Amino acid sequence: MLNHIVLMGRLTRDPELRRTGSGIAVASFSLAVDRDFGSSANNGEKETDFIDIVAWRNTAEFVSKYFTKGRMAVVSGRLQIRNWTDKEGNKRRSAEVVADNVYFGDSKRDAAGDSGGYSPAPSYGYSAPAAPAAGSSHGYAAPAAPAPASDFSMIEDDDSQLPF
Repeated sequence: MLNHIVLMGRLTRDPELRRTGSGIAVASFSLAVDRDFGSSANNGEKETDFIDIVAWRNTAEFVSKYFTKGRMAVVSGRLQIRNWTDKEGNKRRSAEVVADNVYFGDSKRDAAGDSGGYSPAPSYGYSAPAAPAAGSSHGYAAPAAPAPASDFSMIEDDDSQLPF
């Protein structure tokens, strides 16, 4: 039998770190996960599921240290159904994901931005010109300045020096 789930979404709140009586770390948080399709009842708009996540031990410590509300996270774990009784004595049932691994779904720079919008690729010293260069049909001209100096030297492309 197999019980494995992988989710990618944004944290809806900062993780809450607690400890059991024996000192074991446990973190709880929830993810907002968009569905890949829109329903006809919602005029084609995507729906979002809010999924409770529980992480234990080192994973809990990691999540509470590095993740905050709005960060994109990828969670790998198992689905767990819990039965419990509320304050009025009613029997309740809830589903949660017990996280085995939690990964960053965005870079820290992306998370500092508008949380969810487009983030441009990093620049490596070049930028496109404001106006198309004369004689250029595609609107981009190679930069006039050479690439920044590097601490690395070019490797000769000579197969005669290969040891095999």
